[in-house]
Amino acid sequence: MTTTIVYTHAACLEHRPGPHHPESPERLKAVVDALRTPAFADLEWRDAPMGTVEQVQLIHEAGYIDDIAEHAPSRGYVPLDAGDTIMSPGSWEAVMRCVGAACAGVDAVVSGQARNVFCATRPCGHHAEPAKAMGFCIFNQAAIAAAYANAVHKLERVAVVDFDVHHGNGTQDAFYNRPELFYASSHQSPFYPGTGARSETGVDHNIVNVPLPRGCDSAQFRAAISTLMLPAVEAFAPQLIIVSAGFDAHRLDPLAGMNLEDSDFDWITRELMRIADRTCEGRIVSILEGGYSLEALASSTVAHVGALINGPAPLPS
Repeated sequence: MTTTIVYTHAACLEHRPGPHHPESPERLKAVVDALRTPAFADLEWRDAPMGTVEQVQLIHEAGYIDDIAEHAPSRGYVPLDAGDTIMSPGSWEAVMRCVGAACAGVDAVVSGQARNVFCATRPCGHHAEPAKAMGFCIFNQAAIAAAYANAVHKLERVAVVDFDVHHGNGTQDAFYNRPELFYASSHQSPFYPGTGARSETGVDHNIVNVPLPRGCDSAQFRAAISTLMLPAVEAFAPQLIIVSAGFDAHRLDPLAGMNLEDSDFDWITRELMRIADRTCEGRIVSILEGGYSLEALASSTVAHVGALINGPAPLPS
C-alpha cells in the first residue's frame, strides 16, 4: 500500500481572482514546489479528476450550482459576493477538480490504495455554504468529501477537522443537523467570518468549536487542542477523518494574527493520525485550505505532509 497520495491538477492554477488577490495561483505553486523534492520521493502523484455535479449536490443546492455554472465567465471576472470571491474563465474547472480530488481521495483510502491523501488544490472551500459563496470559497470540497464517504461508501461516522485560522462556517452549516457528520474547528476569534462560538454545538453535539485569541502561540494552541478538540474527535469514533488543512494560523501569515510554527502543524497532524489509527485504520484525507504567506505555506505543508508520510511518533514513555 502506498502511504500517501497527492492529488493535484494544473487546472487549479487557472482560477485567477485578479491581481493582488491573496488567493493566488502562486499559493499552489509554492505547495507543489515544496513537495516535489527528493525528501518527498515516496509520494505518489495523481491528477485530480473532474468532480461531478452529483457529488457537489451532496452539499450544495441545485439552484446554487446552476448559478455558479452560469456565472462562469468566458473572459474577465465575475464577483460572487462583496468582492472576496471572484470567478475567472478557469474557475469552474478548478473548483470541479477540487471536488474530484477530494472524492477520489476518499475512494483511495477507503479502498486501501493509500493510508492517507493530500489534496493540493485550490481555491479553498470551507466558507462555502450550501447556497452561498464567500471567503474565497465556491464549493466546499471537505464537506462534499465527508458527505460522499457517507452516501457512496456508507460510512456512518465521518469527521472533518479544521485548523485553518478562520472558522469554516460553510462546513458547520452543512453538518449542523446531520449527526453522522462531525465538525471540529480551531480558529482565531473574534475574526472573520464571525461564527464558531463554543455554544454552536450542532443537533447532536456533532460540532466542536475551539475559538482561540489573537496572538495565540504554540503552547496555548496545543493545550486547547489537547483538552477540547482531540478527545471529542476520538469520542465520535470516526470511520474516516478529513482535514481542512489551512496554514494561515502561522506567525508569518499576513491576513491573520496567530503565532503558530511549522512544528504545530506537524504536531496536530500526528495527533490526528493517532486517533485515525485507533478508530479508522489510519484513513485521512487532507485538503488544502488557507495560508497566504508563500514561505509559511510551503514550510507548513512540508511539516504536514511529512507527518502524513512518516506517521505519528511514539508517545513518550
